[in-house]
Amino acid sequence: MSDCQLYLISPLDVTGAFPDRLALALDAGPVAAFQFRVKDVDEHQAARLAEPLQAICAAREVAFIVNDSISLAKRIGADGVHLGQGDGEVADARARLGRDAQIGVTCHDSRHLAMEAGEAGADYVAFGAFFPTTTKQTEHVATPDLLEWWQALFEIPCVAIGGITPENCAPLVTAGADFLAVSGAVWNGDEAAAVKAFQQVIAAA
Repeated sequence: MSDCQLYLISPLDVTGAFPDRLALALDAGPVAAFQFRVKDVDEHQAARLAEPLQAICAAREVAFIVNDSISLAKRIGADGVHLGQGDGEVADARARLGRDAQIGVTCHDSRHLAMEAGEAGADYVAFGAFFPTTTKQTEHVATPDLLEWWQALFEIPCVAIGGITPENCAPLVTAGADFLAVSGAVWNGDEAAAVKAFQQVIAAA
């Protein structure tokens, strides 16, 4: 039985029926974490959009992680923040969000960036993209041996991200991904069925 867990990333549009969809996805779980990722909205609006989603996650003990913005994470009392390479420093996030916050860092396909993030005190590192993805522009391509290398040397959990589906995720689970970060594979169809499909592959890997 693999220890790998699902880490859901929101679509860019979380309005309308999305809170209901999130509840359905989490109830099909287990899901370890949910990342709130919206672009081009101000912090006030983002906080308002986050509120119902945060409540849904809290009720199910799913970690609520804010993408990119340390200030938004602090404002809404999120469980943590996920930092891209240009989104600020781990030390700053730790100082502002506290000792218990979950701080993750995007490390692309770079061993160097991952080691730096670990030394800076990140709670997890994210590698990717492992597969072509429609969610964002793919500049970096990671391979499963990166996960194997990380697991052999470091205690900090690693997240695999980028174009991951139930059909292609087994090698990442086997290679040692602690979390599979998924978005399109869940939200582009039946979210509950997708979560269950991921869980079946994880359990079998």
